Amino acid sequence: MLKGDGRLGHDLDLDDRAPKDACGVFGVWAPGEEVSKLTYYGLYALQHRGQESAGIAVSEGSRILIYKDMGLVAQVFDESVLGTLRGHIAIGHCRYSTTGSSVWENAQPTLSSTDVGGLALAHNGNLINTPELAARLAPGSTRATTDTEVLTALLARDMGQTVEQTAAELLPQVRGAYSLVFMNEKTLFAARDPQGVRPLVLGRLERGWVVASETAALDIVGATFVREIEPGELITIDERGVISRRFALAEPKGCLFEYVYLARPDTTIAGRGVQVTRVEVGRRLAREHPVEADLVIPTPESGTPAAIGYAEESGIPYGQGLVKNSYVGRTFIQPSQTIRQLGIRLKLNPLREVIAGKRLVVVDDSIVRGNTQRAIVRMLREAGALEVHVRISSPPVSWPCFYGIDFATRAELIAGSLSVEEIRASLGADSLGYISLEGLTEATTIPEDRLCRACFNGSYPIPIDQDNVGKYVLEAKV
Repeated sequence: MLKGDGRLGHDLDLDDRAPKDACGVFGVWAPGEEVSKLTYYGLYALQHRGQESAGIAVSEGSRILIYKDMGLVAQVFDESVLGTLRGHIAIGHCRYSTTGSSVWENAQPTLSSTDVGGLALAHNGNLINTPELAARLAPGSTRATTDTEVLTALLARDMGQTVEQTAAELLPQVRGAYSLVFMNEKTLFAARDPQGVRPLVLGRLERGWVVASETAALDIVGATFVREIEPGELITIDERGVISRRFALAEPKGCLFEYVYLARPDTTIAGRGVQVTRVEVGRRLAREHPVEADLVIPTPESGTPAAIGYAEESGIPYGQGLVKNSYVGRTFIQPSQTIRQLGIRLKLNPLREVIAGKRLVVVDDSIVRGNTQRAIVRMLREAGALEVHVRISSPPVSWPCFYGIDFATRAELIAGSLSVEEIRASLGADSLGYISLEGLTEATTIPEDRLCRACFNGSYPIPIDQDNVGKYVLEAKV
């Protein structure tokens, strides 16, 4: 299979990337099961969390095999490839790059050798003390330029200890966001940072166990949800079952943006469905920013749950005003300049009969740079809308994320420099309303002090050293 360059074509407007999560991770320990296929379907369920590369590592008890490549899960794997990946342990990964370029060498799972075997690892999140950790390794000991590769190499160092003992000593020294699944030839491991920034859950199969980024992946493979892996917890899974140990005190700071956009609507976080939360956000948005209008429409699909809630609370009818082409951009083929000039129309097209002559409320989940919303407003007016009122189911995104979401820099974020009224004028909307940070927080039912809200208020729960963070922090030192 040819190595791609990692430049997926789903960003048709190169100046307006949607926020992207770092990755999705999946692990399974299940003797007698086709673990590579379970992992494939688990990654398929987590594809929204990372779309640049995909990989699976397996072991039958004596050696680890890894297959990975650039592209979507369905592009990387087929029946013949999965048939060669046999064993009773597997981990999988789908990536969106946050540290290190999107190239084959940085695809996961990563693999390091030890004196007694191998260690494969998959990581969701982003570390903020990567240079400090990398300095502990011998020069040239890793080929990749990711925080994950550094972490794998450190876990694989032979210090006369078991992997579990090494992890329990190393992880308290690792700062940042990390939900990990890793394995040697005989054992599956999983760990979550003390803040629990990124989600990680444990599920039960009839003949084994599953670890995944989201509960939706458990559902897809027929696993029963057991519990969330706790912040600061390391678990070991083998023939003895699940063994838990704590390597740090829990200081929960779950990512608030998971509720806004990142997680699937059919995922459950902290015992509550994401869909229910997003509908409630829409209801609160209607109370905070009412308007006289004829129709509430979502920006599909991310704005749909909040639009439903807005319509229910306001009494304004809900309708579909924009049709999404779900298949645009799931390819390595770059759009030509002529096609790119069509912009958002490749993804969304208006239903003119529904829109013409109507005062519209358009609900979306967030605004990053504003180019997409600006194009939508223009498109709706061209289709005959009398008024366009934009409602956003998150507060203004004003600060970058260093914990695993690839937002733009603060200078590139439209809310980083413009007021709400200035943003409204830039979009060309008749009105613009964001839900308040308090309203969004209350809708989750999670206490404020247990959430990371840094992208909205600039208050980072894990202190940031600006000189040692950034996507290319390791590449700059090569």
